[in-house]
Amino acid sequence: MSKKLKVAVAGATGAVGREMVKTLEGRDFPVETLVPLASERSIGKSVEFRGKTIPVQVLSENSFNGLDLALFSAGAGPSRQFAPAAAKAGCTVVDNSSAWRMEPDIPLVVPEVNPHALRGHTGIIANPNCSTIQMVVALKPIYDAVGIRRIVVSTYQAVSGTGQKAIEELSRQVQDLLSMKDPEAKVYPHRIAFNCLPHIDVFQENGYTKEEMKMVNETRKILEAPHILVSATTVRVPVFYGHSESIWVETEKKLTPDQARDLLREAPGIRLVDDVSKNQYPMAIDAAGRDETLVGRIREDISCENGLVLWVVSDNIRKGAALNAVQIAEILVEKGWLPPSRG
Repeated sequence: MSKKLKVAVAGATGAVGREMVKTLEGRDFPVETLVPLASERSIGKSVEFRGKTIPVQVLSENSFNGLDLALFSAGAGPSRQFAPAAAKAGCTVVDNSSAWRMEPDIPLVVPEVNPHALRGHTGIIANPNCSTIQMVVALKPIYDAVGIRRIVVSTYQAVSGTGQKAIEELSRQVQDLLSMKDPEAKVYPHRIAFNCLPHIDVFQENGYTKEEMKMVNETRKILEAPHILVSATTVRVPVFYGHSESIWVETEKKLTPDQARDLLREAPGIRLVDDVSKNQYPMAIDAAGRDETLVGRIREDISCENGLVLWVVSDNIRKGAALNAVQIAEILVEKGWLPPSRG
């Protein structure tokens, strides 16, 4: 990574945007110039990068002239509006929203799983949903070894996945309840403190939520396996950082828990935490602030001949968003896949 790049972060004042800036610095990404971008509401704000305070600029279609790379975490609407303008200007976009994920010609990438999908990109690359990322990181070694027929996943997702206002709401509600006050719910339809909400994103006609269908469709696209049957139930829980997932898989061939542990122990991006005799298993408090996806509670499913059950936890702001985007950018630089292909 010898060449220095001019890099924008769109949505730089949000929780994921700030983590993107932090990750670029922490991984010593070759940034010559950092351009933090956000909406007009963020005028007057700034970000810290390598000891410097950099004022935030207003995101517009003209923001990307002369830039090499833009990491987007500004939401689906701004991504649809501004990402094509960036790509047209020769600036490669790695977008964290849902805007482009299921477009057939847009790569949807998790670096540990399908980095080859980046080859020949045309300027926009999609970062998957946070809950999908950690699941496919854990399942890829199993899929490669013995195949997967079916996945049933239940998620327990932290409030930071909704954003800073949700973090503040959980904190405020906990304080209110402990002070014997009646908490107010603004971000979520019901109280989140000391509660679980089986409702993430909007409900669809089939009874699943949009978040659940993201996991279904994105998993198939990333693994290039449209035949895999996937069912998801996504739940918001009163945790600040770290998504947890109970994952049941039916494999094509038999895989014992010990064989699965051996595979996962050597797999990239995974930390095996699986010794129940010592009460060692993945927890959100241990995943928060870590790059790795934690996997444990690996056991044979007693109701299915080829069934395997895993408990998977990851920091949703880091690996589930910012880190995954920066890892994609690192591959683009390493392979010489910047700027976008014009072929």
